[in-house]
Parts: sequence; structure tokens; C-alpha cells
Amino acid sequence: MSYPFFATVSRMKYIHRWALMRNSRPEDLSEHSLEVAMIAHALCLIGNVRFGKHLDAGRAALMGIYHDASEIITGDMPTPVKYFSNEIRTAYKDVESLAENRLLSGLPDDLRDAYAQILKAEYSEEDRELRRYVKAADKLSALIKCIEEERAGNTEFQIAARTTRDSIEEICADMPEVPVFMEEFLPSYGKTLDELLTEV
Repeated sequence: MSYPFFATVSRMKYIHRWALMRNSRPEDLSEHSLEVAMIAHALCLIGNVRFGKHLDAGRAALMGIYHDASEIITGDMPTPVKYFSNEIRTAYKDVESLAENRLLSGLPDDLRDAYAQILKAEYSEEDRELRRYVKAADKLSALIKCIEEERAGNTEFQIAARTTRDSIEEICADMPEVPVFMEEFLPSYGKTLDELLTEV
């Protein structure tokens, strides 16, 4: 029997983000998910090395890869729409859950639970904690997109950058890893390759 899960997930490259904004360069869900995975991994390593935590950085990266997989079915819901009201947010969460279940149905029975634990990340206290790091990474990735667009001369992202920074401060108030990432790594984003190579 053939199972469509991975072929379906591979279609993340066709889902474009920031649909309501004029982009100097389009961003797809695949590249966003890779960036979120790398940042979530880094946040966990910073937590472990600098703050004595015991976070599973590899699992956080894996969760980051799949964190928006449901958007293959739902598309990318723009943030202003998604958070317009509690009713819309609740309805979208329901649609998101249905989309995740639909994706999971594309797996053999013996693998389904393992992937459900990655996509839903609600099965253990540890996964719920790691999900916070993935959420922080998701917001940082959005901020990076804003920085890159502004650096390219696109003023369309100025308000998005401001609201994303505010959101990061709000959700990450008790995550010291986030200010470390922002102070030590964020300033290099938006620079040219020549500028980056002179920093090394």
C-alpha cells in the first residue's frame, strides 16, 4: 500500500507566506520551517549551555520542521486575520487540528502516533515546553523576514517588524535564551555576504 504523508509534506515549498504583504522576495513554508528548526535548536542549546537547562534541542528542531505542516492544507493564514477575534482564532485552531489529522491519516498505523507527537506536541510536559521554544523561533523567523525586507528597501514590513518585536517580548519574557539570540545573532541578518564574511 502507498502512503501520501511525505509527498504531501514535500508540498510545503508551494505554500507562500506573507500573502497580504508586498514582498521583495517571496518566502515559502519549506524555507521558513528550516529556519524555525535551526533557531529552535539554537535556543535550546543556549538554554542548556548558558542557563543549565536540559532541553532536547534535536526534538525541538524536529518539531520546528513540522510546526506549520497543516498549512499545506489550510494555506498560510495571515496573522492579522488569524488573531482578528477570539472566534476566528478558535475556529482556525479547529481547522488546523483537522488538517493535522488529515496529514496523519497519510501514514501507516504503526507510525501515526510517533508523528502525532511531533505535529501536535501535546503529549508530554517536555513537548509542551519545547513547543514554547518553537513558537519563539517562529516569531524570530518572522522578525528576520521583516529585517531582510526592510534592508531591501521595502517599507511594507515596518509595522510588522514593530508588532513582531512586541510579540516576542510578550511571549518570551521568561525565556532568557531569546534576548541572547537577539543580541548575539540577530544583528547579522540582512547584511550582504561580503559584510557577513568580514565578521568571521
